[in-house]
Amino acid sequence: MTIDPLHTLLALLAVVAGLAATLATMRLPRLVAEAARQRDLAEARARSFGLLSRDLNSLGLALLGRAQVLATDARETGRAFEGEARNLLALADAAAEEAAGVVPGRGLNEERFPLAPILREAVAIAGAQLGPGKRHWRIAPAIENLAVTADRRALRGALVQVLGRAARATCEADVIDIRADLRPHAASIVIEDEGVGLAIEDLAPAAHDGAADRSRGLGFGLSLARSLLRAHGGELVIEAAPGIGARAFLSLPPERMAANLG
Repeated sequence: MTIDPLHTLLALLAVVAGLAATLATMRLPRLVAEAARQRDLAEARARSFGLLSRDLNSLGLALLGRAQVLATDARETGRAFEGEARNLLALADAAAEEAAGVVPGRGLNEERFPLAPILREAVAIAGAQLGPGKRHWRIAPAIENLAVTADRRALRGALVQVLGRAARATCEADVIDIRADLRPHAASIVIEDEGVGLAIEDLAPAAHDGAADRSRGLGFGLSLARSLLRAHGGELVIEAAPGIGARAFLSLPPERMAANLG
């Protein structure tokens, strides 16, 4: 019996083609998932920079208005002018981090550390962005006994954005309370202010009933804070009432925040 070389070659080619088709079929779901992930990331970036553009436009108009009346009301307008300029610089820093991919999906550099020192750092940064204005930051004593497992830089960034919002929504010498709320389903850092307040549908990043995200009125800073918390499996929820104030919950999975045992 003789072997036809042509038939043998065709059979080998058929086997190779079959293997290639099988491998392609196995890789297809992964390729589709990766393409979807990249599309979602691109859409998230586009939304973030859209929010940034809106915030920068708003700040630019505010600074222009301050500049026009600075000569007649130098002291008060000058303080407000500086605060808004600092806010503009903070947004620029946040945009630079976003553009560099510092926010998810970068890998998280997780570690366990005491909560109180990172919270005081965030308060200092938010206070500096406010300029010469002053707020009374009241950190609950119980926070001194807590530790968190997270990316230190990401958590500080989320805190700065939420604390900055609270500072801008309040007046000179107003009180901003910061406490922890530990529950079986979530561990939250709660930031409460008695500022101007906004209707919850204009401010809340997510509905309590699990509805789709709502970014209208959210702004770039809070959108960034939400992304940083979600990278840790957490969430940002803000409850607000016009003329009464707001309460922000920076929530993490319960295993990420617990008593600091040293």
